[in-house]
Amino acid sequence: MKNSSSALEFLPKTFILVGIPGLETEHIWISIPFCLMYITIFLGNGTILHVIRKDAALHEPMYLFLAMLAFAEVGVSVSTLPTVLGMFLFGMSEISFEACLLQMFSIHSFSIMESAVLLAMSVDRFVAIYSPLRYATILTLPRIFCTGAIIGLKSIVLMAPLPMLLWRLPFCGHNTLSHSYCLHPNLIHLPCGDISINNSYGLFIVTTTFGLDSLFIVVSYGLILHTVLGIATGERRKKALNTCGSHVCAVLAYYVPMIGLSMVHRFGHCVSPLLQTMMANAYLFFPPVVNPIVYSIKTKEIRHGIVRMLSEERPRV
Repeated sequence: MKNSSSALEFLPKTFILVGIPGLETEHIWISIPFCLMYITIFLGNGTILHVIRKDAALHEPMYLFLAMLAFAEVGVSVSTLPTVLGMFLFGMSEISFEACLLQMFSIHSFSIMESAVLLAMSVDRFVAIYSPLRYATILTLPRIFCTGAIIGLKSIVLMAPLPMLLWRLPFCGHNTLSHSYCLHPNLIHLPCGDISINNSYGLFIVTTTFGLDSLFIVVSYGLILHTVLGIATGERRKKALNTCGSHVCAVLAYYVPMIGLSMVHRFGHCVSPLLQTMMANAYLFFPPVVNPIVYSIKTKEIRHGIVRMLSEERPRV
C-alpha cells in the first residue's frame, strides 16, 4: 500500500506539450497548415463515408473496407485535434495526466485499427483477383461487418493495459513531451522506474499488429502477383493490377512514415528534436490527408459516386 501511494505521489498532474522545437514564437502561423490539414481530412474522409453510405452501388466489400479505413483515419485526427489546435491557436501547452493517457489510448487504438483494415483490404484484393466468381460468396456482408467488429475489439483489448501500466510508474517530476499530443513511445521515456514490462508489452503490440499486418500484406501481394502473372492476356493483367493501385498507395502512405518514426524513436539521441516532431506529424497526418485524394482520383466508382452526390445536391432551377 505504501509503495502504491508513493508511486501516486510521483505521478504528474499535467504534461507539458511541445509544438515544433525552435518555432515557439511562430505558433499562430504554424496553425494555418494544421487547420488546412484538418479541414482536408474531415472533408475528404467525410465525403468518402457519405458517398459509400448513400450510394447502394458502393455497398461492396472493397468500398466497405474503404469506409472502415476512412473512419479509423477520422478517429486518429479527432484524437489529436484538441491538443494540436489548442497549442498552436490558443497557446494551451498543458494536458492533464488522465487526458494524456486517454489521448494516447485513442490515437494508438485507431492506428492499430487502420493497420488491420489495410490488411483486410489486401485480402479483399487477393480474393477478387484469385477467385472473382466466388468473390461475392466469400466476402459476404455479415463476414465484412464481423471483420470490422473484430478489428475494433482487438484494437481496444490490446491497448487497454498500456494506460494502466503507465499509471503504476513514478515519473519523478519528468513531464515534458516531445510532441503536441501523447504517444506511448514518447511517454515511456519519462518514468524513472522500471519500464521493462511496458517495453515488453509495447513490443508485443507492435509485433502482433503492425508487424504481422505488414507481413501478411506483403504475402497477399506476393500471391496477387503470382496470380496475375498466370493470367493469359496483358490487358487482363493490367486491369487486375489497376484495382490494387489505390491500396498500394494507402499502404505506402501509412507504413513509410511509421517506419521512419520508429527509426527516429529508436535512434532519437542522434537526430534533432525538429526531425522527431516532423516525422511524428507525417505519421499521423499524411495518410488521412492523402488517402481520400488518392481513392477519389484513382477509383472510378468513388469518383462517379462523388459526382452523383454533387449532382443530386445541386439546386434545380
